[in-house]
Amino acid sequence: MTPTQLRAFACVVRLGSVKAAAQELHVSEAAVSMHVAQLRKEFDDVLFKRTSSGLAFTPGGLRLASRAVEILGLQDRTLLEVSQAGHGKRVLRVAASNLFAEHAAPGLIDLFASRADDLQVELSVRAAARLPSLLASRAVDVAIGPASSSPVPSLALKPFLNYEVVAVVRRDHPLAGAPVTAERVRRLAWCLGPSAAEAEGVVPAMLHRIGVPEKQQQIFQSDAAALEETRGSDGVALAVKFSVAGDLAAERLVVLSGPGLRAQDSWVAMALPEHAQTPAASELLRFITTPRATQAMVRGAGVNLGRFRPAVYVTLWS
Repeated sequence: MTPTQLRAFACVVRLGSVKAAAQELHVSEAAVSMHVAQLRKEFDDVLFKRTSSGLAFTPGGLRLASRAVEILGLQDRTLLEVSQAGHGKRVLRVAASNLFAEHAAPGLIDLFASRADDLQVELSVRAAARLPSLLASRAVDVAIGPASSSPVPSLALKPFLNYEVVAVVRRDHPLAGAPVTAERVRRLAWCLGPSAAEAEGVVPAMLHRIGVPEKQQQIFQSDAAALEETRGSDGVALAVKFSVAGDLAAERLVVLSGPGLRAQDSWVAMALPEHAQTPAASELLRFITTPRATQAMVRGAGVNLGRFRPAVYVTLWS
């Protein structure tokens, strides 16, 4: 049993076909089939069969799939840790949902990374629904997303910050200053950040409850860009309230009042069970609930990603 064989089998399990696995691994279908055949011979188990509706796995095949992900993740982690140790550096890989990444992550990670000279933090922006699988495969050390997402019992969960999302418009908007009905706001142009396109989270849930038609939704590359459009148009935006506190205080924006136009949620940090966590991941889970961390996360609209310390790396994912 070799890592190459396990990687091929894990790809077949995840993607549901030998052809798709070959494409992802940039090898031939024959090569993937050969690796699977070698595993079948070694374990004396067919592992899976092809059916009209896809692949059907044996109990042994499912167990091997789970173990393959763990073994490959441990191998990758070991290579990374040995490399880090050789250079006197530690790396903490954090994945976060769009809302947290834009509005709270910059202050938190800037402060956390500054506490240790040997620590580098890599932040990637991922869909909330993918966070548990990224942890399970050890692609990241800590994942942060909305508490309203489906809980995963096998993970360590640390709720840490409540927040409110509100509908905002420019101060001289025709609907500003009085309660409005859902029917009226549905006809507005909605200027939205990338979290509106996700399957889970408070923003898509609000849009669903209000019944905003897709044709009225304009998705911008960030909440900041959506708010900028809102300040100069008759559109409406959904904003994390603490991130627009300055605009509300200066009356550049006002909160719309009406059914479904505000909602509350909280963020939760997720990691593998305590015995499987890296020291840096355990440290972040402890730090994230402290008053200093809370202050860093809610100190305004957040720090621009370009102003991160050099020890912090940001990767954006579609």
